[in-house]
Amino acid sequence: MTDKEAPVLEFRGVNTHYGPVQVLKDVDLEVRQGEIVCLLGGNASGKTTTLKTVLGMVIPTSGEVLLDGEVVSDWPTSKRVEQGVSMVPENRRLFRRMSVRENLEIGAYLRNKDGIEADMERIFELFPRVKERLSQKAGTLSGGEQQMVAVGRALMARPKVLLMDEPSMGLAPVLVAQNFEIIEQINQAGTTVFVVEQNANMALSIADRGYVLQTGQIVLSDTAQGLLANPQMRIAYLGETD
Repeated sequence: MTDKEAPVLEFRGVNTHYGPVQVLKDVDLEVRQGEIVCLLGGNASGKTTTLKTVLGMVIPTSGEVLLDGEVVSDWPTSKRVEQGVSMVPENRRLFRRMSVRENLEIGAYLRNKDGIEADMERIFELFPRVKERLSQKAGTLSGGEQQMVAVGRALMARPKVLLMDEPSMGLAPVLVAQNFEIIEQINQAGTTVFVVEQNANMALSIADRGYVLQTGQIVLSDTAQGLLANPQMRIAYLGETD
């Protein structure tokens, strides 16, 4: 893992609304170069809205989003992707009628052609199964295979920071464990990872640090080991009262 440096991604007092409904409330967080940082929380806690705010799909009503120290709160999504943000969405969201190769190529659509085949080969090293399925339509793959393609597609953008939205969702337990091992490998190869996840134990087992989001507010933040040892973790994460 690389040395921890200035934040690649930062939220400063971010508030967001859907119409009159406030979703994120004065959210402060940072993801530093080389880290795996997880954002934990239950349903409707604001986790996906956080990722949409990183990508520019949701614009803060106040506060700032920064990439590499530059305020990007008013940047369109395409410019943020060009600057190194890529996402593996919840439920994969592949182009089901397109081939595996075509899905991977879409990940590089904002790049020039230099290095694309070499990057494709690196994806095959990470996911040998993907190479076997290149000509197959993405919609015919198993859930685990689709997840591999979704991660590969995101990596084809050569991201500085990889966003992952609920990577364990819909996968069998053995595939969940394999998926998180892959996330570690991606990070060890030099990619910073910000992962949103409900499976707290699994996410914290690979993360450097974590934040816990409840009803749009950060209620806990600590190192991964600190959160695992925190007696308030279950209260904050599950919304329990005792």
